[in-house]
Amino acid sequence: MATYGYSDHKDSHLKRLRRVEGQVRGLQRMVEEDKYCIDILTQVSAATKALQSFSLELLEEHLSHCVVEAAQRGGPEAEEKVREASEAIARLVRS
Repeated sequence: MATYGYSDHKDSHLKRLRRVEGQVRGLQRMVEEDKYCIDILTQVSAATKALQSFSLELLEEHLSHCVVEAAQRGGPEAEEKVREASEAIARLVRS
């Protein structure tokens, strides 16, 4: 089984994602309960920031583990990992 950069922090990552899931469920509840638009938007912003923070941490782990290991081995795999990381960074910047 492959070991990824996030493996050492898997439990804390899952905890963070469950917290985000709770935030999204809270948003659903707010809409169901006809809460004020600005209050909902404030919570959307909080959930978005939480996901952005998670994604940046995951990206850092990917770079320091998966990309570094592939670079040490060299060859096409290294080029592929760098390309994947570049594309992931571009997606994060656009979001």
